[in-house]
Amino acid sequence: MRALGEQDVRGSFINCSKGEAKRLAVPRDLDERPWDDLDFLGWRDPGAPDRSYLVADLDGRLTGVALRFQPARSGYFQRSMCALCLTTHPRGGVSLMTARKAGAAGREGNSVGLYMCTDLACSLYLRGRKVSQSGARFEESLTLEEQVARALGNLSAFVAKVTG
Repeated sequence: MRALGEQDVRGSFINCSKGEAKRLAVPRDLDERPWDDLDFLGWRDPGAPDRSYLVADLDGRLTGVALRFQPARSGYFQRSMCALCLTTHPRGGVSLMTARKAGAAGREGNSVGLYMCTDLACSLYLRGRKVSQSGARFEESLTLEEQVARALGNLSAFVAKVTG
């Protein structure tokens, strides 16, 4: 992914108003992110424990999505799998991220959801730059490029539901 600036990030959101995009917490370390290892930019809002954001370059266009999720409760033995990168995590490592739909449907309260890594570090898990608390990913016969393409395809399908 190419490096993004704060204005790029704020101008990319499709499911919130310009005012909301102007007020959301953009990471302060954008210039320090490992851009070559990222397929999309994802982060949690440090001031709101139930909010996350992601920005991806889909079909040559920056697309940002504001997400909400329910923080994990107790239960140490449950494991879940991210629908984007297929990394398994113990309880709390995967959350149902919901996004208000864009446009009139979103204003009416409609939303869509997808189970994703709670920290939105899917790109780093795929590349082995970050390891889940479970310690490993399933071994796949797909190449890294094929895994990345699958993850971006899954993300693109989710974003299409947000816009559709």
